[in-house]
Amino acid sequence: MNSSWNSTISRTGIKMKFLFFGKYIFMKVIVASGNPVKVNATKAGFSAYFDEVIVESCKVESGVSDQPMTDAETLEGARNRTANAKKLLPDADFWVGIEGGVERNTDGLTAFAWIVIHGKNISGESRTTTFMLPKRVTDLIDEGYELGVANDMIFNEHNSKQNSGAVGLLTQNTITRTQLYEQAVHLALIPVINKKMY
Repeated sequence: MNSSWNSTISRTGIKMKFLFFGKYIFMKVIVASGNPVKVNATKAGFSAYFDEVIVESCKVESGVSDQPMTDAETLEGARNRTANAKKLLPDADFWVGIEGGVERNTDGLTAFAWIVIHGKNISGESRTTTFMLPKRVTDLIDEGYELGVANDMIFNEHNSKQNSGAVGLLTQNTITRTQLYEQAVHLALIPVINKKMY
């Protein structure tokens, strides 16, 4: 890969080369969840900009409801996950919190997720695109069920939140939950990959 400027620094015993017009290598990322959808989306997003991405996961508390019911609560959950992962595993380059939530409007409930990324000296946040939930799913959420559980009940699935998710079930897997999250990971990384502008 061609580059006009290179430097190599030592970070936690691993050599990391920074390429000004290229990519980074040996970048360690912690995802604040054991959900493979969130891990895979993070891996795919970071891999577009970093040559060698080491992604690890850890389970931490979100500090919000199991089913966040507003945009603000969902964002708070993602921020809390990121901060808690950073406290638990401080030896990393980036920490990522992903929180799925719903919010009510005049037509029912919409679903989305917030992605929060913290680096050593820079952070980024982005929300996924939003989609409407069917009334049957909405009714179950109003009864106190989490979105993933409601989806399993309606679509006769098992643990769909760790697979295609609601968006996959509703789009016949044209858009999977991993794909939905991956795009937002790219957008949350904008301040990171354009650091001089932020």
